[in-house]
Order: sequence, then C-alpha cells, then structure tokens
Amino acid sequence: MLGPLVDSAVIFLGGLGGAALGRHLPARVRLAMPLTCGIIAIGLGALLVTRAQHLPAVALAMLLGAFIGELLYLERGLELAIGWAQRQAERAWPADKGNPRMEGFVARYVTVLVLFCASGMGIFGSINEGMTGQATILLTKSVLDLFTALIFAAELGLAVALIALPQLLIQGGLYLSGSLILPLVSPAMLADFSACGGIILLATGLRICGIKIFPIVNMLPALVLALPCAWLWSRLAPLLGA
Repeated sequence: MLGPLVDSAVIFLGGLGGAALGRHLPARVRLAMPLTCGIIAIGLGALLVTRAQHLPAVALAMLLGAFIGELLYLERGLELAIGWAQRQAERAWPADKGNPRMEGFVARYVTVLVLFCASGMGIFGSINEGMTGQATILLTKSVLDLFTALIFAAELGLAVALIALPQLLIQGGLYLSGSLILPLVSPAMLADFSACGGIILLATGLRICGIKIFPIVNMLPALVLALPCAWLWSRLAPLLGA
C-alpha cells in the first residue's frame, strides 16, 4: 500500500509547507502550477492508453460508463453534495463576519477536501495498485499533490494538512478492494482497465488546463465496467474473428 501512504504523507507535508509560506507565495506561481500538473496528467494518461489489449472493450466500457454516469447525474450529484456539506459546515462553524480571510473558508475547504479525496486519478490509482502492485499512478499523483497542497495551504492554512487522514482511509479501502479483485482478472483485462484509467486521466488533464471541462465524475463508472467488458470481448473476439 505504498501509493496511499506516500500520497497522504505528501499532502500533510505540503499542507505544512504551504501554511508556513502563507501569502508569501506569488500569485503567478499559484496560476502556473495547475497548468503544469494538467499537462503531466495528460502525458501519464496517454502512456496508459497505449497498454490497451482490446480497444473495442475499452471503448465500450468508456461509452457505457459515461452513459450511466450521465443518466445518474453523478457529477451534478457530487456538486449538490459539496454544496450541502458547505452549508452544514458553515452553519456549525460560522465565519467571522468582516474577516476576509475567514469568510468563505469552509466552502473552499470542503471543495479542496473533495478534490483530494474523490479525484479520478486517486480512485483509479488506488484500485490499480491493489490489482497490479504498481504504485506509479499514485506516486505521480503524490508529486502533483505536494504542490497542490502547498498552494491551497498558503491560503487555507494548516487545515489542508489534515486532509491526509480521510484520503488515506479512502485510498486504502480502494486498494484493498482492488487486491480482492486481482485473482479474478487476467493480464489483458488489467491492461484494458489501465487504458480506461488513462482516458480518464487525459480528460482530467485537459480539464485542469482549462482546455475542455469534461465531466470526470460521470466517467468513473467506466472503471467498474472495464474488467467485465474486457472479459466479454476476450470471449467474443475469437467468434467474431477479431
């Protein structure tokens, strides 16, 4: 479980570093770093897509997953849940009126919490490490999260470092679920699962860079469907002569 441990540790360290820097971090750095993180995600996604063994299965999983995600309004549901959590938290811990540093703090903090704990890269990386034993995805995310946590903590303070704990619990649970699935899958199925994750990472990178706002959350059901679609195609392909 190297990936979840490292990723959570760097968020803690990035939160400490950002809190120490405070508002001394230049605005141009805060704007430039997300763009660099986005292009890294695009490069990693492109690398993973090339692992696909059955492209029709990957395409089917992505299309069905996005179709289901859109029907269920997953991304919109997450947005509503974030809004509800923000309102409840602000009601429980009202900000100091007239203090520009405190007003809106809870709303931003809840958003950052979801960004770290429910990202497509984190979900895919945790399951992937559980199934393959390879921590590359989460280690790459760790590099990105170190700077992301630093930037957010410069504004929100030490509270960002505390996000490391819920993220560790979520990623650890996903890692364990992936390890339970492992005996049921073949190397080709794992490769197609990685390719689906790569497509989601491509969309994530494009979204971070502001090139195109893909509904990433609506795509996540594809990760659930990737293995069944790969298994089904491996059975149908010989019959179809593919």
